[in-house]
Order: sequence, then structure tokens, then C-alpha cells
Amino acid sequence: MNLHEFQGKKILRDFGVRVPEGVVVDKPDLAKQAARQIQDKCSCKSWAVKAQIHAGGRGKGGGVKIAKTLDEVEMYAKEILGMTLVTHQTGPEGKKVNKLLIEQSIYYPNSEGKVDVAEYYMSVLLNRATGRNIIMYSPEGGMDIEKVAAETPEKIFMEEIDPKVGIIPFQARKIAFNLGLEGKAFKEMIRFVTALYNAYIGSDSSMLEINPVFKTSDDLILAADSKVKIDDNALFRQKEYAEMRDITEEEPAELEAGKYGLNFVKLDGNVGCMVNGAGLAMATMDIIKLSGGDPANFLDVGGTANAETVEAGFRIILKDPNVKAILLNIFGGIVRCDRVAQGVVDAYKSIGNISIPVIVRLQGTNAEEGKMLIDNSGLKVHSAITLQEAADLVKELV
Repeated sequence: MNLHEFQGKKILRDFGVRVPEGVVVDKPDLAKQAARQIQDKCSCKSWAVKAQIHAGGRGKGGGVKIAKTLDEVEMYAKEILGMTLVTHQTGPEGKKVNKLLIEQSIYYPNSEGKVDVAEYYMSVLLNRATGRNIIMYSPEGGMDIEKVAAETPEKIFMEEIDPKVGIIPFQARKIAFNLGLEGKAFKEMIRFVTALYNAYIGSDSSMLEINPVFKTSDDLILAADSKVKIDDNALFRQKEYAEMRDITEEEPAELEAGKYGLNFVKLDGNVGCMVNGAGLAMATMDIIKLSGGDPANFLDVGGTANAETVEAGFRIILKDPNVKAILLNIFGGIVRCDRVAQGVVDAYKSIGNISIPVIVRLQGTNAEEGKMLIDNSGLKVHSAITLQEAADLVKELV
């Protein structure tokens, strides 16, 4: 489950990670008031006005502005709230901005009047190859970490954490040393890294990404941004975080699929897929690609598929205007093929005219009965026995 920046920063603050002072608003006329509140707390003279959407690259898309006066705070709030923000992560359709984070500007001078700041990258996530958590970090913060990894991989560091022990002091010191810090900033980074890892574990996150981790002119270390993903499987014990879910930021088709217990991920192709089992679904997507098509989705109906879930799957796939054909590939191990076939027939009758080709491959338990149901229904459904036959039909029809 993805969180907004302001929600992620609340979690970080609760675990002792230093974050800038900020206030969330959903109306432009509240922005100036929020800026005054922040000014009363930290005596700042400028503010960041930041769009809150589940996507990176907000600054490049015009969703982050630095305001030097209270009037500018209100002006930028009016510009950004309600806009459709397009970034490299939103796709061309973009996302509507419904909330803003008004935050203290952290580019302030030190006691000598100098602005001496630095930006770093840091994330905590699971290394699935070793079954251990890692802290990945770089002195090159504030830019796309993918670009850093591609062009200067020697600037990417990783620290692996033993889950039985947790992060130990020498590892936090090693990270601060590799980032080139000393003095007060060195000690601050040790505290920051330790608190960040504790936040990752304590919040049941699947990823914490801070880009940038910011060193201020007076050598404080804080999270200038936050990207937090909570493990969906842990939400039953993280009820406070579950309430933070913003369904307006999620793909509607994926939300609808969740109501029926379907595992659905929308893609950009032209062939709708409905399969039972994640492995078979991946193989089906591969063979669609090899046949010249492009998968429009990943849809796993699971081992408990029935007529209702199959019909729901058809409805969800057909909502995508890019879909030019549907490939239904079912292996009847736990699920019975005749139940799936009945779902296909019911979907045709309930939905009405399905104008795009539907290719059905049934193998396993009650496959013959399922094929008979479809053949006797009078529907214009293309049957296949082998996966290669199904792929050939995709190539022919799309």
C-alpha cells in the first residue's frame, strides 16, 4: 500500500526520524494559514508547496514550488491544487492533485550566514536473494537513483542487515563515513539511519525511500521527501496505517478486482489475459508477447474461480478500450474447467454483445465438459488445446 509523502513523514516522525515542519491542506485559502503556523514553529522565511500524489518526479512536472512570501504560498497553492500533474511515473494521463503539503524550506543559512547543504539517497528494502533487509544509499541524492546506478554504479552502496540482530552501531557509522560526513553531521546521520531502519521494521514497510536525505547548513540530517510502501499482508496488525489508504490514487480496475478476490494488474497492451495461477499467467503473457501481441493485464483468478469471478474478470478486462482480444487460459487442477466455462457463458449473456475475439484454452479437471458447454452455447468463442495454438490464434486475430 503506497502512502502520500505527508503520511510517510508522520510514520517516520513517530519513530524518531527528523522531518521538516509541515501542514497538509486541501484548499488554497488554507495554505497561507498553514505557512504562518509553520513560521511560528521554526521562524522560517520561505516554504515549499508540494503536490501530494502517488508518483515521483513531482518537481519536474511543476508540482513542487518554493515560495518566498506568504502571498506566493497562496498563489502556488491555487496553481497546483486541482491540476492534473504529469510525471514520468504517472503516464501521460497524469494524476489530479487533491492535497498539498506546505513545508518549511530547508535551504536556510548557518550562523555564519552561509548556505552549506548536501543531498543523499537512502532506502530500506528486502534483498530477496539473501532474505535479509538492506540499506541502499548514495552520496548522489536528489536525482533519479536509476540514472546514478547506470552511469556511476560505484556511488551506490549497500549495507545488509541481519534480521535476528537488527542494525548495529558500526553499520550506521559505516554509512555515515561512506557519505563523507564528519563532526555533528556524522553523529546526526548515525541517529537518522538507526531511526529509519527501526521505522521500516516497526511499520511493516516493504520499502522506505528517502530522496533526498538532506544535510542542512547547521548539520542536521532530515528526510526532505518520503516514499513509503506498507506491506499489504501486515495491514491486519497496522490498522492505523490501513486507514491512510487513498483509493483515489489507485487503479479503479485493480480496486474492483480486489472485491472479487482477483489478482489484477493493469498493463499497456492489447490482449486481455485471464489465467489461474501466477506462474501460468506469466507464461501466458510471455507467449502473447512472442506471438506479436502485448498483454493488457495480469489477471490471476486463483484456485477458487467460479462463474461469478470469471464474469467479473471479463467485465474488468472489457473496460480497457485498448483490449482487442481476450485469452482465457485455465488449467483445471483445483478449479474445475466446467465452472470456468459456465462463467464465460454467463458473462456473454449478462454483458451482452462482446465484440472482440475470445480465445479459450481449458486443460485438466472437467476440461471436456467445459469445452462442451462453450461449444453448445452458440457463442463465437475460439477454442485451443495447446498454449501454442492459443498463441497462434492471438497472432491471427489481433
